[in-house]
Amino acid sequence: MKRIPFQEGSGQSFQKNGCYGNLVPTQRIMLSRYGKPPLITVANFPRTIADFKVIKNFYTDFINSGLTAEERKFFEDRVIELATSCRERRRDEYEKLGWWEFLEADNYSDTYKHLLAGGLVRTLVAAQAQTASTKTGGNVFLQLLYTMINPGADTDRVLNGPTNERWLKPWAQYLEQKGVQYYLGHEVLKIEMNGAAVGAVRIKNDKNAEIEVSGDYYIMAVPVEVATKIVNKSEGMVKSDAVLGYLGDLADSVSWMNGIQFYLNREVNISAGHVIYSDSEWAITSISQTQFWKNFDLSKCFNGNVKCIISVDVSDWKNTKFGAKYAKDCTREEVVKNVWTQLEMSLNVGGAKVIDAGMIEHYYLDSDIHEVEAGKQALAANTGHDEKLFNLEPLLVNTVHSWTLRPNANTNIQNLFLAADYVRTNTDLATMEGANEAARRAVNCIIDAAGQNQPYCKVWPLSEPWLLAPLKWYDMWRYNRGLPHSGKTPWWLKLLMIFWGGVYAIGFIARAIFVFIFG
Repeated sequence: MKRIPFQEGSGQSFQKNGCYGNLVPTQRIMLSRYGKPPLITVANFPRTIADFKVIKNFYTDFINSGLTAEERKFFEDRVIELATSCRERRRDEYEKLGWWEFLEADNYSDTYKHLLAGGLVRTLVAAQAQTASTKTGGNVFLQLLYTMINPGADTDRVLNGPTNERWLKPWAQYLEQKGVQYYLGHEVLKIEMNGAAVGAVRIKNDKNAEIEVSGDYYIMAVPVEVATKIVNKSEGMVKSDAVLGYLGDLADSVSWMNGIQFYLNREVNISAGHVIYSDSEWAITSISQTQFWKNFDLSKCFNGNVKCIISVDVSDWKNTKFGAKYAKDCTREEVVKNVWTQLEMSLNVGGAKVIDAGMIEHYYLDSDIHEVEAGKQALAANTGHDEKLFNLEPLLVNTVHSWTLRPNANTNIQNLFLAADYVRTNTDLATMEGANEAARRAVNCIIDAAGQNQPYCKVWPLSEPWLLAPLKWYDMWRYNRGLPHSGKTPWWLKLLMIFWGGVYAIGFIARAIFVFIFG
């Protein structure tokens, strides 16, 4: 983003750090509940007196949240086990274990399920507590936790204006200036193989005519369900690389996560950051965007009466009913109405009237959500299904065992490389970061295949505090001998951790003081 030039307006000087300068940190994370006060904590390492007060209040509210001492202790032990497990154990054992099973959610209360087992995972975008592997859920949860306790780091940043204006359009313009050509409205039909290499790609253009295009190297950067269709139609691809034959199994592991934007005629700042609706049946999260849009003219939105925009993500369309219906079984209008009702039930507690339907000036439901035609719906009803909606862009869900099905960025096809969220990456999650890392890996493969003396794109491993290194080393020693993770620390390791922890604490405190003083 730093390399993408950005101008606030025509004639203005270019912004330092490009589009990266449009990112601003959030300050809070709110966990709202039906009929109960919300739990609010800081999104980053505390930097002000107010932040420390928020943490203190969060701790008190968390203790009184309805979780039992046993539930809090069990969850704490599970987090410690994750943090002190070696990478090999996470990769091999936790990939085979569901997050829901790891946290033993079925053995505890609804409060435990909503706040801890399910609520926390909703911050992981496409991951779902009931289906995600512990490898994925655990690794990303730890990354969020480590960033939150890292002085000087920002866990959560958002754009200071609409995404198209502040990032995507400047990015497209920058690429076009570099010589990239976009062909919109074109559909890939199949890939024509030439032995063990791609010879050409057959495409239907914007005039509905079939054409062939060819090049030296090809990157397939499409969703997994689209990639599956292309591979199935392209004779010889699976023969050249058998791993591509597993894309169909991955395509079955997709779910819906789509958004709604509510344009309100009153300013409503629910929280200075993201809100997790812990009790919402449809796994809702939201953010009041316009509080971060300091220099954006809202009069340009809709009819000029918009004062606030709330963006909502709906992550559970198929598993939990609200009002006797799954989200997928509703019409588009019913989805919007029911989502708003869940927002009201979560925010209007204790007599407060934070939002009401009279505020809604306009709304926008993701255009990828379409209604099934009446004839197809009747046919589906005869087979026991009552789905009224279909989704053009579902997301990959990292289910148990799915890692073994996922391909690398390189393939056995000499000039074909993959860049999408289903590719094996350190990020290991269907996010922009995961797709970006896959693209970096694909570019590195092209540099290598072309024999070019060019620097490779950087690929970063997941970063974890070196404080835990001795404990993870001990767990690796146990893992290599077929032993399970142990919650008991031997006496010699305890002595080492006293010294090791003291050295770490000195550096941590010094850095925290620096951040607190200088910001």
